[in-house]
Amino acid sequence: MSLFKAASTVSLLTLVSRITGLVRELLMASTFGASAMTDAFNVAFRIPNLFRRLFAEGAFSQAFVPVLAASHAREGEAHTKALIDRVATLLAWALLLTCVIGVASAPVLVWMMASGLKQDPRGFEAAVFMTRWMFPYIGFMSLVALSAGILNTWKRFAVPAVTPVLLNLSMIVAAWLGAPWFKAQGIEPIYAMGAGVMLGGLLQLGVQVPALLKLGLLPRIGWTASAIRSAWADPGTRNIARLMVPALLGVSVAQISLLINTQIASHLTPGSVSWLTYADRLMEFPTALLGVAIGVVLMPQLAAAKAAGDADKYSGMLDWGLRVVVLLAVPSAVALLTFAQPLVATLYHYGAFTAGDVYQTTAALMGYGVGLVGLVAIKVLAPGFYASQDIRTPVRIAVVVLVITQLLNLALVPLFQHAGLALAIGIGALINALWLLLGLLKRGSYKPAPGWGVFALQVLAASGLLAVFLAWTAQAISWTGMQAALFMRIGLLALVLFASAAIYFGALWVGGLKVRKLMRR
Repeated sequence: MSLFKAASTVSLLTLVSRITGLVRELLMASTFGASAMTDAFNVAFRIPNLFRRLFAEGAFSQAFVPVLAASHAREGEAHTKALIDRVATLLAWALLLTCVIGVASAPVLVWMMASGLKQDPRGFEAAVFMTRWMFPYIGFMSLVALSAGILNTWKRFAVPAVTPVLLNLSMIVAAWLGAPWFKAQGIEPIYAMGAGVMLGGLLQLGVQVPALLKLGLLPRIGWTASAIRSAWADPGTRNIARLMVPALLGVSVAQISLLINTQIASHLTPGSVSWLTYADRLMEFPTALLGVAIGVVLMPQLAAAKAAGDADKYSGMLDWGLRVVVLLAVPSAVALLTFAQPLVATLYHYGAFTAGDVYQTTAALMGYGVGLVGLVAIKVLAPGFYASQDIRTPVRIAVVVLVITQLLNLALVPLFQHAGLALAIGIGALINALWLLLGLLKRGSYKPAPGWGVFALQVLAASGLLAVFLAWTAQAISWTGMQAALFMRIGLLALVLFASAAIYFGALWVGGLKVRKLMRR
């Protein structure tokens, strides 16, 4: 399967995931609005998500996938299957211990994440209750990350890419049917969302099983002390554990930044955590469609090229990934900076979500938009280091960027409140991406192919034309004034987005850029 075809498959399925995710957020916004109770849910959901990103999709995946790909390329399937079983054994026991500790320490975790919720004791208590119920979600998702690493290494990208849809569907059902039922029973309606999260985690894990069985790679978990000792004695698991230490520090940096930002937001105007969350959900749309899709496909391919000693292929894949990032992330960033309010209004401005909430979410979204190119580029550049089993360099960069981001918070939050937090993250992402790029160039791992200067000018010129069009449509139409005209507003948004794509790619064509040839290069 070619890189383009694989990335397209992942991107298409991720699009389905993000569309269902937007439906989920739209239902949550219209049902619950932005309040102390929605802040409580968002904080409670962020706690298992923080650990998931820390261990499962973060340190574990960054260490596991390169070692698995190298084992598959050098040692063969039998040896790799044994490695999978031993890794699964250690992971399962670690998750069991983590979940028990997490449930017991929920009050401390909520206080560390958002002590400002104590402004409303009811909100703090709700966050603790939901944290206890949702914390086992990390167990489901860590095992899903193990399965995804296996399937992606065997170039089976579809199942891992479509898995998040199941969480979104579970939460949609929870908001649509669960919340009214909870309310009728005299139970706080927001608790239905916690039930939806747990159901979604169970479904996501369950759908991995048939795919792994088909490949004969369903992990066998050892539950005895001797199985644990045998698993730990394996050189492959020890190598993964060794790589996880710096990876854990690197991912911790990003999660510490999230923790600090959530803590700061919880002390601002009530609803600030929710405004940032709604904006972040919209940001996940381009970052997942572009960065995550390309990164997921590139990681095992880069690791295999590195194991085979093919430096030209290694550099060529990085060059292709970066050109795709520039081609698609630059116009997306332009759209977020010039057309944020229509997007937020069309997607969220219903029911309990007020025009004021639209304004505040728009401000946060524009702050994130400043760093969109950086956020997406990191997903391509970081695997360039991970595939070489060099995790320390990205970690050192991330630590310095964390310090820079918090210094930016000191300057920006007093001026822009919650939007200042988003803007600091955006600027930090640009610095991080540039630093990673310079590192790859300096060590000679990445050698840019000819034609970057002309390519950049073509993209910038087309993006400038797009910016003019989007800024005009954002001002010419009263997007918040069309709250009652649901289908008209959605239709106008679709028309503007279709016209935007035609303008951008038409300008590229006029400028001489052959997009299809680039994508299939």
